[in-house]
Amino acid sequence: MKTESYIRVGTTYYKIVEKPILSGETAKVRVAWSIETIRQDHGKDFISQIPKYDDFCIVPSHTRYRERVGNCFNLYEPFEHSPKPGECQTVLSVIRHVFGEQYEMGLDYIQLLYLHPVEKLPIILLLSKERNTGKSTFLNLLKDIFGKNMTFNTNEDFRSQFNSDWANKLLIGIEEVLFDKQQDSERLKNLSTAFQFKSEAKGKDRVETVFFGKFLLCSNNELNPIMIQPGETRYWVRKLPVLDKTDTEIRHKLREEIPAFLHFLSNRKLSTEKKSRMWFEHSLLHTDALQRIIDYNRNSLEVEMKELFLEIMDVQQVEGVSFCLTDLRSLLIFQGIDTDISRLRKIVKNHWELSPSPNTLTYTTYNPVGDLSRNISFCETKKTGRFYTVSREFLNAYFLMN
Repeated sequence: MKTESYIRVGTTYYKIVEKPILSGETAKVRVAWSIETIRQDHGKDFISQIPKYDDFCIVPSHTRYRERVGNCFNLYEPFEHSPKPGECQTVLSVIRHVFGEQYEMGLDYIQLLYLHPVEKLPIILLLSKERNTGKSTFLNLLKDIFGKNMTFNTNEDFRSQFNSDWANKLLIGIEEVLFDKQQDSERLKNLSTAFQFKSEAKGKDRVETVFFGKFLLCSNNELNPIMIQPGETRYWVRKLPVLDKTDTEIRHKLREEIPAFLHFLSNRKLSTEKKSRMWFEHSLLHTDALQRIIDYNRNSLEVEMKELFLEIMDVQQVEGVSFCLTDLRSLLIFQGIDTDISRLRKIVKNHWELSPSPNTLTYTTYNPVGDLSRNISFCETKKTGRFYTVSREFLNAYFLMN
């Protein structure tokens, strides 16, 4: 048994174990091990040879990796490849397929991952409702390049409070993503620009750690895989075309070309300069696929608002509804639609072009009575404020035109 199978960090001994996971691969984990058990297994002289560290740290690097940084144990996994001159046309063809007219930017993205792993980068979302489009091939290529510093999550893994298994990863891939709740989108956006993160494992306290993870999402839902609002600058959405042909040996070919691809990246000049907190200028990331998601999310909320107002009018037998934005948000939340005031304000003022009353006045609004499993009724409530009024005539005309 090699002493490298054990480490001491602070006053605690750990055994380094290759733990099998469902994918068939193994994950390196550090399991607390008692000094007495080590002595029983290997003898008392063995303990003095175990490497000792003062604490853990996370220092990602693919070109100058060090397991010991200062006197701390680096939790970032060693990089498995070395650059070597050669041909990498298969790798380049996959990147060209994924990024299309943004091919050079796609190369920039991977080059930054390789040479500048702590740089903040946009959330990539790959879409296609068809099969055989190369989404998984691209994710597997990145997995083969970055090894154990990339992980695959499910939607449930991302939502779970226990996140220690991916908190220290460079890349977090999520296939068949479906983040249809506002809180999912907000969490993803916040993490994409965060420098600190609360990591938590089962049975252990939350620990604040550095966060440099980048998210790669895939979905066959081209319209609503995630809620993206107008003006959002953190997403890079690509719709992938169907591949011309299927190559059953492509993963093997890609693995063989990784050293040559790294050599290519090491000697390539970036085609872009840092223009934002996510490196790329936002205008360069805007795609038709992104705009379709934005339009769908915007319109879906507008439809919910329309249906809500018309239901109130039908039940109360009125031709218009007065409301403040807080009233509207409460009504939507009651129906299970969580949103924020700023988004409602954009729709009411910018899209619907409604104006509030010029002064604070008394108005009649409506509160829901009952629950969603039964017929809902509404009760009149008198309030004061600068309110908006929407009419049945306006809603019918607006949605006929839009």
